[in-house]
Amino acid sequence: MTKTVAIVDDDASVRDATQNLVRSLGLAVRSFASAEDLLAVLPTVSIDCVITDVQMGGLGGVELTAALRCSGRTIPVIFITAFPDEHVRARALAVGGIGFLCKPFESRTLIGLIERALS
Repeated sequence: MTKTVAIVDDDASVRDATQNLVRSLGLAVRSFASAEDLLAVLPTVSIDCVITDVQMGGLGGVELTAALRCSGRTIPVIFITAFPDEHVRARALAVGGIGFLCKPFESRTLIGLIERALS
C-alpha cells in the first residue's frame, strides 16, 4: 500500500517543489495551502506523514501539530521554515516534530526525514 504524505505550506512554489520531490520517491501526495484545509479533510483521508511550514496565515505548523496530537493522531511531522529560530525549533520538536529544516534545504535531508517518518 502506497504511503501518503501531506504537504502544508501557504507558498505554492514550495508546495509544488516539495510535492514533486515526494512523488519522485513513489509516494502519494496531498497538498494543502493551510493547516485548516488539512484539518478539514483529515477525518476522511489517510495521511502517513506531514511536511508543514512553521509560519502560515491562520494556524502555523506548531499549532497544526498540537491539534493533531490533541485529536489523538500521532502522524510524524516534519517542519520547514524560512525563518529559523531556536525557540521555534524547540517548540516544534516539543510538540512531536521529527525534523526541522530551514528553507532552502537539501533534498537529501528531507528524503532522509521522510524515510525515517515512514519506517
